Amino acid sequence: MMVLLWSQASPILMGAFLFYAADLDVAFGRDAFDSRISPLQALPVHSSPGPQFNISNMLGQDEARAMSLYSRLGGDKLSQPQSTTVPLKPGLSIGSGNYYVRIGLGTPPKYYTMLMDTGSSFSWLQCLPCQYCHPQSDPMFDPAASRTYKPLSCSSSACSSVGDATLNDPACDFSTGHCIYTASYGDRSYSVGVLSQDVLTLSPSQTLAGFLYGCGGDNDGLFGRAAGLLGLGRHRLSLVSQMSGNSGSVFSYCLPSYGSSFSPHGISGAGGFLSIGKAAVADAARFKYTPMIRNSREPTLYFLKLTGFTVGGQPLGVSAAEYGAPAIIDSGTVISRLPVAVYNSLRQALTKVMTTEFKYKQAPAFSILDTCFITGAKVASRAPPVQMLFAGG
Repeated sequence: MMVLLWSQASPILMGAFLFYAADLDVAFGRDAFDSRISPLQALPVHSSPGPQFNISNMLGQDEARAMSLYSRLGGDKLSQPQSTTVPLKPGLSIGSGNYYVRIGLGTPPKYYTMLMDTGSSFSWLQCLPCQYCHPQSDPMFDPAASRTYKPLSCSSSACSSVGDATLNDPACDFSTGHCIYTASYGDRSYSVGVLSQDVLTLSPSQTLAGFLYGCGGDNDGLFGRAAGLLGLGRHRLSLVSQMSGNSGSVFSYCLPSYGSSFSPHGISGAGGFLSIGKAAVADAARFKYTPMIRNSREPTLYFLKLTGFTVGGQPLGVSAAEYGAPAIIDSGTVISRLPVAVYNSLRQALTKVMTTEFKYKQAPAFSILDTCFITGAKVASRAPPVQMLFAGG
């Protein structure tokens, strides 16, 4: 078995998939992006990552997405008031390095596999008729089969604001009068289609009438076989904002791992969940909390204050000033990045324990993952615990 770790440089970026962390060294005003490679994750190389999943492609596009985030930094209400919790699952089975949920759309509802993305605010899925659509695990959404589907006009208020949510100005199809959105991402993935409205079903008892989303007829990128993407950012067109009348703009999620059994909401399976609304966690005493930070340069993103690391219980020998940049929480970025000084110290401390205490040999780098070790089969019990410390404890 081989353990892969990596790093890179700019405001701190917390990805959703890896176990350790990567590297970034740029305060907000700095233009240079350090392309030096460093480590990050525990990933058994001998295990199959799932059908149609190419880790090299994923790492390359993940890097592009992260760099795009760094460059950016220099309706209707719920029918019922209670919160909603749905299973959140790893995307390797559908060829993605991200996480997905199942949602219903239309009347009658049809259910679709959607990637969860806290780093964007616009939701979309592939629709018929499709000019170019990637293969997906579910039948494609057919607007004509939904009694409640409605394309939005170029003069609608939603069309005027979709540019802020997608970072691209909308266009108008003058032959139909429909508003055309373009959602593009830092890894060159994109979706283009008609800004639309329909009934969203999160559970049999929870629906959102007039849900605003994109009906994509031209889509390409590293989405695996998902039908589309759910944007959970801070913009008013995000899923969380559209549900804010009853959820209070509150959501939580637990990222699952294979074999995971922890599930505070009682959901069986991999143990992950996405909860929208003020849901009480059954064993809330187990959790600690850290303040969310707003950034005026990117008001639609989520930030935290990372304050330190420990490896095997020992703090890294770096000053508090090295953690100056806030950390972006982006579930759509797989590899986490850290400031260069922090990452180098983390890498040095981890390598020392792995080679001197556990007697593992270092292995060649894999793509952007440059800190690799040749280990035994029980790597999880023979790796030092790496703890991330945040403001507030």
